[in-house]
Amino acid sequence: MTELPTLTRRGLIVTGSATVVGASTLALAACAPSSEQPDTTAPAGLQSGTELALLADVPVGGSLGVQVDGSAVVLSQPEEGDVMAFSAICRHQGCVVAAAGETFDCPCHGSRYDSATGDVLNGPSTQPLIPIEVTVTDDRVVVA
Repeated sequence: MTELPTLTRRGLIVTGSATVVGASTLALAACAPSSEQPDTTAPAGLQSGTELALLADVPVGGSLGVQVDGSAVVLSQPEEGDVMAFSAICRHQGCVVAAAGETFDCPCHGSRYDSATGDVLNGPSTQPLIPIEVTVTDDRVVVA
């Protein structure tokens, strides 16, 4: 019969500490800036003339999230008639951000973006949302 090795209290503490350190390192690596999404192009499928929303659906001083041709887009209207649009893909790890009034909020890791500029207000993301050029034509917000 083979005898199993005995684990001492010290051995258990050392092994447990190494496991915690290893797991912590992996968790931190998962949120490292090197994992940020490098793409700077507008979402595929959004061609010039694609309608994103009616102007009336985008609240003045607020924001709106839409899905168009398989692409997640967030829009804002900081001032009446001045519409901004961005890819709704968080630059940290690719989650879809949600329209939240004057901000776009990432539900995955807490990044927050300014809805008027797409700039990062709160990390962990360090890169702004990708802008989409839009125009307002006949009270419709369309890709330029």
